[in-house]
Amino acid sequence: MSTSKDDGRPSRPATRIVRSGRGQDLVGPFVNPPVVHASTVLFDSVDDMEQHRGRYSYGRYGTPTSEALETAISELEDGAGAVLCPSGLSAAVTALFSCLSAGDQLLIVDSVYGPVRRFAETMLKPLGIDIAYYDPALAADVERLFSERTRAIYAEAPGSLTFEMQDLPALAAVAHRRGALVLFDNTWATPLGFKPLAHGADLSIIAGTKYIGGHADVMIGTVAANETAWPRLKETHRAMGLHVGPDDVYLALRGLRTLAVRLPRHAQSAMVVATWLAARPEVARVLYPPLPDDPGHLLWARDMEGACGLFGVVFAGWDDERAKRFIDGLRLFGIGASWGGFESLATLAHPEPSRSATAWRPEGALVRLHIGLEDPDDLIADLAASLALVDSD
Repeated sequence: MSTSKDDGRPSRPATRIVRSGRGQDLVGPFVNPPVVHASTVLFDSVDDMEQHRGRYSYGRYGTPTSEALETAISELEDGAGAVLCPSGLSAAVTALFSCLSAGDQLLIVDSVYGPVRRFAETMLKPLGIDIAYYDPALAADVERLFSERTRAIYAEAPGSLTFEMQDLPALAAVAHRRGALVLFDNTWATPLGFKPLAHGADLSIIAGTKYIGGHADVMIGTVAANETAWPRLKETHRAMGLHVGPDDVYLALRGLRTLAVRLPRHAQSAMVVATWLAARPEVARVLYPPLPDDPGHLLWARDMEGACGLFGVVFAGWDDERAKRFIDGLRLFGIGASWGGFESLATLAHPEPSRSATAWRPEGALVRLHIGLEDPDDLIADLAASLALVDSD
């Protein structure tokens, strides 16, 4: 992989985000790499082709466009390498297949992203892989779930929908002592806010659809690996025939360059809105680890350098119908899946059916909010107006 010009001086995260993956061999005299649309790569001779001489061999295996993003992600994650996938779920699937074989056991955090659970249940189990779910509050105690067949732990923090934090260093210490790998979904914090590989993970998974793209217009996933996991990840990715189109790679690269500006704004606005909501009489609790009274706050403060705009709100005694009226009454929040774009979103969440190792017993309906780049005072006014309508019913 190419690296940017380095004169030995240290680079802080924002600088690395701007400069990573911009080696002169990739971009030439330009700021950005060319958007290469290619399938066939031509060789000077049959011997060159048969002996794999040359930097590129086939469009699916890489171009300057894809190499620029792979290099940037690997550098930002402090990894041995990174691969690109067509979506965040595809990245999770690729990482899992790189670690598992028939007869293995996989431990998955109970607060995992729902589609990953669905993949484990509908695809991994029929392939002869045993699945066990664990309480996100477990740290070193997760060892009691290990068997001789445990090959990997799949962690995610904060947890999908319910935002529990996890003690990744403690999980990794147990896993590595038992000969297992650790996979970590880092979509919420991004490499700007957390370095999973530096905290013990072997593979770091990101739905680049969210904050890396940042504009709600691209589907892409990334997996970065350490030296241990990289060879198998690279081979799995190639064997599965995965490829991301150059235009989507370009959009992800363009979004990445402004991540250090956008993400702090999302987090700052989210803290303002979350603090306001936590003081409302309609709200039982706000699920956001940066809040000082959040159960996961100490772990978040210990391990993470930042946050994002995504959190949950539990409304005291509300049923789904009341929550729907509240969401429908919002004017500055879109109603839709995904998050991480510049726009604010609100959705009704139902974690209960997806829990098996732990029970989710909220005090009322759960609404997930994504705080975008709008003025937080305008968002608060919108939330207040919709709450007033619901309260008047």
